[in-house]
Amino acid sequence: MAVACPICSLHRQAASGGSYAMGRGALWLLRHHGDPAPLAGWLLLDARRHLPGPLAFNDAEAASWGLALRGASQLVRELTGCDRVYAIGFGEGTPHLHVHLIPRCTGDPSSAAWAVADLYRAVERGERAPADPAEVAALVARGRQLLASHPVPGIPAYP
Repeated sequence: MAVACPICSLHRQAASGGSYAMGRGALWLLRHHGDPAPLAGWLLLDARRHLPGPLAFNDAEAASWGLALRGASQLVRELTGCDRVYAIGFGEGTPHLHVHLIPRCTGDPSSAAWAVADLYRAVERGERAPADPAEVAALVARGRQLLASHPVPGIPAYP
């Protein structure tokens, strides 16, 4: 029996209007991390097609990937004012390409390098408070506005 893909399920929710989706194109979906979000501004760039990673890209996905990743990273910086944006993707827990775009602020040691993984786990276990859902919702709304006025190649603003 095939196991349902949670990323594909999120994409169906985004198509029906319920999600933290900011931008959605033919190839990519850009969304905020769902509840509980470890940090406000922690975005994910997903392949729309169910695929495990770049090795499975078709030519169109391969050609647009870099522009989409750069534009989504620029959006994280604009939304959060962060100093860097980490791009992390493993694909073992959910074998559907989704890259975590994590804001790194040098004044916040919890977002430094591998400490961000400890932050993620602490929020997941309930040992640390997640990002404020109201702040996340405001960032999603602002992200949609920014994408509408400054489109990212391959990721038009979510309606």
